[in-house]
Amino acid sequence: QGQLVESGGGLVQPGGSLRLSCAASGISFNRYSMGWYRQAPGKQRELVATITTGGSTNYADSVKGRFTISRDSAENTVYLEMNSLKPEDTAVYYCNAQHVRMVSYYYWGQGTQVTVSS
Repeated sequence: QGQLVESGGGLVQPGGSLRLSCAASGISFNRYSMGWYRQAPGKQRELVATITTGGSTNYADSVKGRFTISRDSAENTVYLEMNSLKPEDTAVYYCNAQHVRMVSYYYWGQGTQVTVSS
């Protein structure tokens, strides 16, 4: 049984930075694509960024150039570096793991709150 645990969220001022972490356990980390999603109040959950097992990345247009996703196989952890934060980035951020071959093998973290406000 796989588990994902997010951390690093909090309250920051506009223009500030945060680094989110997602620690994976109970899975073969290098067989999963990883992603960050977010859900703001009253909104649907949306894709923020993904990273494949080979290190290829993809970003939502709204965060391109400001956010960076990375993964560390030694730590079984995926990161989201968020810079130049805006109030519209406020949301609960969720970590996701998707097996590269087995569609039914996927996991979600519990989420971590990011609030951007002055």
